[in-house]
Amino acid sequence: MKIISIANRKGGVGKTTTTINIATALSAINKKVLVIDFDPQGNATTSLGIEKKKGQASSYNVLIGTCPAKEAIVATNLPRFDLIPSSPDLAAAEIELVDLSEREFVLKKSLMKLQADYDYILIDCPPSLNLITINALVSANSVIVPLQCEFLALEGLADLVKNINAIKRNFNPNLALQGIILTMFSKQNNLSKMIEADVRKYFGDKVYQTVIPRCVRIAEAPSFGKPILVYDFKSTGAQAYLQLAKEFLQREREL
Repeated sequence: MKIISIANRKGGVGKTTTTINIATALSAINKKVLVIDFDPQGNATTSLGIEKKKGQASSYNVLIGTCPAKEAIVATNLPRFDLIPSSPDLAAAEIELVDLSEREFVLKKSLMKLQADYDYILIDCPPSLNLITINALVSANSVIVPLQCEFLALEGLADLVKNINAIKRNFNPNLALQGIILTMFSKQNNLSKMIEADVRKYFGDKVYQTVIPRCVRIAEAPSFGKPILVYDFKSTGAQAYLQLAKEFLQREREL
């Protein structure tokens, strides 16, 4: 089992879209996949058409220890693709964890019990570096960073890499930066090209060759409760995510 956190301290960069579409592609090639919606906004839950029910076990319950991870899992409409949904209560989890010993390892201990059940666990992180994100990074084998092609994103990326290295030093020596994915790329925008050039210069082959374009169909898909790969397979956005999934799998084979 491999655990991958999809993280960026900035919101709106494509974390959720990247998470659910990589998971969709993996499930399509017979991999058993679990997505953990670890953002209080619950965008991954909504994007997969999972209705949030009162009293439903969620990633919040898993994190504070009131429910085993296995009991919070729900099946999606896609084969071999499960989800631990989010809850707005997750926003308060940090306060509840603060007095616990080894509070950074709570999620990791819970996920160890799923070792035999999944090939991949993908964690959709919130847009901040708090105890929730730290738990996700401590649990993970690697991190994927979606990066929006705009100037301020570069500054945030540098800070995030420092955070990842700090967590590697202090809590999780095996944590690796698996890759950076350029999202919301516009061929007509010179800034997009400049950002791409800068990121590739500094991070080299850590940057995926595939870039994800700005695409209206990608933005529409969550309102229908479907990944873009299911919602409109022929769209430019879906084809980009399909190519990204192929590149992801190639990298996995090389590892």
